[in-house]
Amino acid sequence: MLSLLLTAMLAVQALAVMEVQVPEQPMVALHGRDAILNCSFSHASSFNLSDLSVFWQLTDTKRSVHGYSEGHDQLTDQAESFANRTSLFPAQLGLGNASLLLRRVGVADEGSYTCFVRVQDYGSAALMLQVAAPYSKPVVTLEPESNLRPGDEVALTCLAYGGFPEAIVIWQDGGGRNLTDNITMSLVANEEGLFTMTSMLRVVLEPNSTYSCRLINQLLGEEGYASVTITGQNIAFPPVALWVTIGLAVCLLVLLIALAAVCRRKIKESCEEARREAEEAKELEEDESKTAMTPLKS
Repeated sequence: MLSLLLTAMLAVQALAVMEVQVPEQPMVALHGRDAILNCSFSHASSFNLSDLSVFWQLTDTKRSVHGYSEGHDQLTDQAESFANRTSLFPAQLGLGNASLLLRRVGVADEGSYTCFVRVQDYGSAALMLQVAAPYSKPVVTLEPESNLRPGDEVALTCLAYGGFPEAIVIWQDGGGRNLTDNITMSLVANEEGLFTMTSMLRVVLEPNSTYSCRLINQLLGEEGYASVTITGQNIAFPPVALWVTIGLAVCLLVLLIALAAVCRRKIKESCEEARREAEEAKELEEDESKTAMTPLKS
């Protein structure tokens, strides 16, 4: 019956003079919460509710969301996904309020909804419903976490879950440089349609470096932030370099010891040679003195 009523309403809609108003801007509903799809109409004269028909449907698929006529709800043709989740505001229908209460909004409810109203005249208007859910606080992890070497390539992963719609992810280094061009994104939806977002950034390891991940849910105007700092203490010397360093240190120590021994020997030899020269000079001086004191024979 309700489908026949709607068909009749559409057939004569070109003659509509009733003004039906809905929000021009998309309505944003939080996942899991109730939402009110606002729709109002104006009628020139008073009317009985038995003469009022209100019909809500999905604009694209024409599936019935909620129907009302002859003074009570008409839900025979209602889509199963909306069962026990919709209602009008009966006390306000006579005041021109044809708004729809949609309970427990889910991701699948996102889309365009058309509000049809008939008293004696006809009118309709469509509004857009958008669904949003906040993401969890992002978490940044480092892989690998140990045995890091300067110049290694490491993977930084930023993870957030339970959100909708897809968020914007921005990676930056400690100097504020945008690194987003180098990321790999993964988006996985659960049974409720909510996303787990994984963003991976690969960088060449440098000590004392900071990397941050900023996640933006534009529909809710919310941001999440997480960062990781890689300090010099996290960077271990590679085993080969360590042994080379030890080897060079030992060689240098041996060289210094050998050089010290050579210098000591040279100094000792120089001292002995100086002593011998001094002794020879003394003996020569004594011989000369003796020769000078010997009398000449006539």
